[in-house]
Amino acid sequence: MTLLERLTSNSPKRILALDGGGIRGILALGFLEKIEQILRQRHQDSRLKLCDYFDLIGGTSTGAIIASGLAIGMEVAELKQMYLELGGRIFGKRNWRVLQARFAQEPLNEELAKVFGERTLGDDSIKTALCIIAKRADTGSTWPLINHPDSKYYSRNSQILLRQAVRASTAAPTYFVPEKFDIGNGEVGAFVDGGVSMANNPALQLFLIATLKGFPFRWQAGEHRLLLVSIGTGSWHYHNTVDNVVEGRIWDWATQVPSMLMNDANWQDQLLLQYLSNTPTPWEINREVGDLASDLLTPEPALSYLRYDVPLEENALNALGLTKLSPKLNSLRDMSAGENRYDLALIGEKAAEQQVQDEHLPKAFDLFLTGSE
Repeated sequence: MTLLERLTSNSPKRILALDGGGIRGILALGFLEKIEQILRQRHQDSRLKLCDYFDLIGGTSTGAIIASGLAIGMEVAELKQMYLELGGRIFGKRNWRVLQARFAQEPLNEELAKVFGERTLGDDSIKTALCIIAKRADTGSTWPLINHPDSKYYSRNSQILLRQAVRASTAAPTYFVPEKFDIGNGEVGAFVDGGVSMANNPALQLFLIATLKGFPFRWQAGEHRLLLVSIGTGSWHYHNTVDNVVEGRIWDWATQVPSMLMNDANWQDQLLLQYLSNTPTPWEINREVGDLASDLLTPEPALSYLRYDVPLEENALNALGLTKLSPKLNSLRDMSAGENRYDLALIGEKAAEQQVQDEHLPKAFDLFLTGSE
């Protein structure tokens, strides 16, 4: 079955959405490893890969690296090993010079070249639909780069090197320099991290890409027709004192506002997707609306929806049996603290064991039931 045949078939469809978060992406790999294990056991296939199961895999920033690796057929264990080896090099030596990026781009560029080579976004070796979220800084627009052969901009996007698209999505402002490349017809675009948009958590964006008529997928919505699995990279409640806020230096807001907006966007996406589904993995949005367990926007659920993430809070670490890591909480939340990669991997593994359950994945989406194997 060709990619186009798979994407246009009438079978139920499965989407995997991967958040941004720098080195904390290794947390997501713990959940993905557990999901891969469950699917292999269910389908009695020890070689089954997530690209065989999910019809669309998308990610932002570090999520774009993982999504692209999965889409070309990498196993989760391969990606985890890559992160463990890569994290120390990419987020190793900081550049403390004023007005320059904090980290050199060469280690990241070298690793992306090694993994993705000269593949383009339209390369046949990409085994499933892929979406990479990047922000085009010179126009201010959010770009979902997709490899669907019927997409409006496929003739241009298909020629973009996969490693360049991923590099664009990971070019976090102040951390790495922006990425620029030819986007077709001799036009050059300048891109920064896709997290500088409403889609650092790309789950809602991928749901829209899958169902809106402006995009080429046009998949049918419904609880037994569309499955969306969303994986986070750690979250926490922001706390500050009134005096620190009121008396803080004016330039401190330049570093705080982006994370505030990204956090709001994440919870807004979470609210809407829970409002559209009867999810078995509900998260409390806030103390006023709760987890929306008794709320449903549409007469019937528009999708099956799962959300896995790790609260990087002291009580959550204690519940995972990782009390010893509590003193490092602030450091663990830092997306550029590569020295924490082994601790983060352990947190992801422990959280996945607690959260991810076989029964969460509806049988209606099993491969042997849909004829998509």
